[in-house]
Amino acid sequence: MTYLQPTPESGATIVNTGCCHDCGGRCLLKAHVRDGRIIRFESDTGAAPQIRACARGRAYRQRLYSSERLHYPMRRVGARGEGKFERITWDQALDAVAEQLQRIKGAYGNSAILYLPGAGNQGMLHGPTAPGMLLQQFGGFTRYWGVPSYEGALFASMATYGTIRTGHSRDDLMNSRMILLWGWNPANTIWDPETSLWVAKARENGARIVAVDPRYTDSAATFADQWIPIRPGTDGAMLAAMAYVIVNEGLYDKAFIEKHTVGFESYKAYLLGTDDGTLKTPVWAEAITRVPAATIVELARAYATHKPAALIAGWGPARTAMGEQYSRAAAVLCAITGNIGIPGGYAGGFMRAYSSRETGHLVKKDPNATIDKSKGIPSANPVENGALPRPDSLFKLSGGTNATSARIHQSRIWDAILRGRAGGYPADLKMAYIVASNCLNQYPNSNRGARALRALEFVVVHEQFMTATARFADIVLPVNTFMERSDIAPPWLGSPYYIYLNKAVDSLYESKSDLEICRALAPRLGVGQDFFTLSEDQILRMFVSRRKDIPDYEAMQRDGVLKIQLPEPIVAFKEQIAAPERHPFPTLSGKIEIACDHLAEMNNPRIPAVPKYLGHEEHYDAPLARKYPLQLLTAHSKIRTHSTLERVPWLQDLETQGAWIHPADADPRNIDDGDLIDIFNHRGRIRITAKVTERIMPGVVNVCQGAWYTPDADGVDLGGCANTLTNDHPSPGGAFPMNSALVQVERAPQRPEEKKA
Repeated sequence: MTYLQPTPESGATIVNTGCCHDCGGRCLLKAHVRDGRIIRFESDTGAAPQIRACARGRAYRQRLYSSERLHYPMRRVGARGEGKFERITWDQALDAVAEQLQRIKGAYGNSAILYLPGAGNQGMLHGPTAPGMLLQQFGGFTRYWGVPSYEGALFASMATYGTIRTGHSRDDLMNSRMILLWGWNPANTIWDPETSLWVAKARENGARIVAVDPRYTDSAATFADQWIPIRPGTDGAMLAAMAYVIVNEGLYDKAFIEKHTVGFESYKAYLLGTDDGTLKTPVWAEAITRVPAATIVELARAYATHKPAALIAGWGPARTAMGEQYSRAAAVLCAITGNIGIPGGYAGGFMRAYSSRETGHLVKKDPNATIDKSKGIPSANPVENGALPRPDSLFKLSGGTNATSARIHQSRIWDAILRGRAGGYPADLKMAYIVASNCLNQYPNSNRGARALRALEFVVVHEQFMTATARFADIVLPVNTFMERSDIAPPWLGSPYYIYLNKAVDSLYESKSDLEICRALAPRLGVGQDFFTLSEDQILRMFVSRRKDIPDYEAMQRDGVLKIQLPEPIVAFKEQIAAPERHPFPTLSGKIEIACDHLAEMNNPRIPAVPKYLGHEEHYDAPLARKYPLQLLTAHSKIRTHSTLERVPWLQDLETQGAWIHPADADPRNIDDGDLIDIFNHRGRIRITAKVTERIMPGVVNVCQGAWYTPDADGVDLGGCANTLTNDHPSPGGAFPMNSALVQVERAPQRPEEKKA
């Protein structure tokens, strides 16, 4: 049922709904509907916390009614990737998909079916949920492990704390005397609604705010008292140098370390160079990071002495080669200063604060846990069931990434398609079933991705627009948006609320929901009908029944939102610090693991037991830097949610897709602001407009990720897709190297009207 509120003055009705793309928030929208069409949006005007939409959500009408929406099912008629399709009926499309699934299964087995779900929809029901259940009932599939946004932070969080639930609610920032925004730009990435409001309030409350980032971000400009630019990928060195100062000057919390941690002496030995002969001093770090030693010393002393202090270690620096080490080093710095488990402090790590899926006390794990080699890891997916764990996984701990060796790291999907079992992968992949994902655009190394998709025998894509990925499909199935169906959006990381997304308008054109598509595919595949015969409302009620914090489904549905009032701010590990005997950390030792034995067991110097600063093949000082001397950042844009909301005119008016480059790098290349430039390396070349600015440090160029991959006949990507240039080799712990690519920049052929005299 859709709940409406009459508004006689406008002749419209208001539908309480919301926005649930993967932007870092889940926001309330009130759709004003007249004659079956949304005429405008407003956001939350109710009681605090106000879950107010950003520009992306407010511009959603232009996406909903875009002339580029897919209208009907289509079948490829040209070469794969050429983008030539013909219109077909739903029956023809579904018959073709079912026929190919049956053929691939019969000829190669279910492991040849590659399922690629994405974050294009973040509701409980719509998006990847139904297709995954369908393929599972069909006999299973091969899928990936790892998420580009946070895999490095997740690995570090599990290794250090044994859980991903390490964050505080945003209102706790009012208790902080100092806040370090380390690679964290919530003004653009949201990180839960009201984040920017609470950061602003904390500053007004007297908190000192410092931003550490290669770019002078909107957050740094708006909130920070100090901006410290740092060379990308060197954050771990600066954190180690800060720890050196804190330890060397006796500013560490000795009582906290002795009571709540293990492994401090091992980390101290690393700082003092016992093993490698190098003291991790600020002078050592200055040469690596380009941050002056005096700045490092001052920040270390301030952080250690201005307790409580919140070091919020954003996920951006963890999206680098060896990104796990940065996240581990940040968490350890929080630990040695005793800023964990106290109001106003922060633990770093993955930083989830609220989730009804993880209620109750955290449970200590069994240090002697083993996998039965005769059974392996159990899984509801028949293709994965019984597979042994990956040797580099934290398989003794639950709550992180699935440890099964039957999965392929997401950044290696393209290589796995091209090389299969001969390349050491668990399957020979023959078809891809892609849902809520513009994976060609969003996985690293897009040019290799194009080659891989061409190599498959069949590709089906559920989509709303003709994205870069959809152009490579054999069958494209048009999917409706969250304005055309009902769903529930759970909280993202920190705020305790739910959004009920009431359907606002009927589905446009011939589009269907992912659930409706699977409901029609199920009988064609001979799959059990139990789940797929349930209505949308019945399924949502079933999901809600498993949650402990939704007492009144009808009220949430009516209001479009459930705001959960908590008696006090959420403080991660408050119980563990207050009563460690009764509430141990959910690690193998029951304490914060500065040195992690589970990592030591891997016997891999690239996954050390204590966090270390480690270089890699595309670091600033690698031999490849002589050919490609600039470091590429692929930050998030305020006008897109990854590749979603591309080509929305209102948003394009806010910001142009361009490459930030410092004058010190632009001038010797004869590049002026607004010039077309080529950014390139051995993986590809993109053509994009230069934004010459001192808001980025020298030696670094930024291209916001998400712009659509659009190669021309010469292979030059004219869309400005950052992943044309990124590396597809993950770190040993799974971190994605999206911010670890070396590039060169040169002026491109200029448009005739823009050529210099």
